[in-house]
Amino acid sequence: MTKYDTDFYAWTQDQAAHLRDGVWTAVDVTHVAEEIESLGIADEHAIIRQLQRLLLHLLKWQYQPTHRTPSWRRSIRHARDAIHDRIERSPSLRSYPLQRLPLAYRRARRDAADETGLPLFTFPDTCPWRIDRILEENFWPQMES
Repeated sequence: MTKYDTDFYAWTQDQAAHLRDGVWTAVDVTHVAEEIESLGIADEHAIIRQLQRLLLHLLKWQYQPTHRTPSWRRSIRHARDAIHDRIERSPSLRSYPLQRLPLAYRRARRDAADETGLPLFTFPDTCPWRIDRILEENFWPQMES
């Protein structure tokens, strides 16, 4: 067993020190590579979670207009901001929301039915909005007809 297996935090600190000091023979290359890859995957997961949250609230916004609250508006804005922030930091993820839109919408649709008590068939089978509109700061579904 290595520190990677027994004390992950200590392992990260040791590896950072080895990299900074140029002690290449002490670098745990396999695990460092895995951890770097996992950082990119974490950004992908963060985008899809925020996209799902954004779509859920857009569906609720459109299909329950009498229940709209400032917290829904805030949630929509925060999700958009979080997606934009990730993409700004990692421009290579710019197309990721479009790639994952079908999955995020399917999950958001399911969650919208659960949260609103409306039947699943109330919500379109496929996302009714283009990704550029979804991510647009001033897009609110009631404006679309």
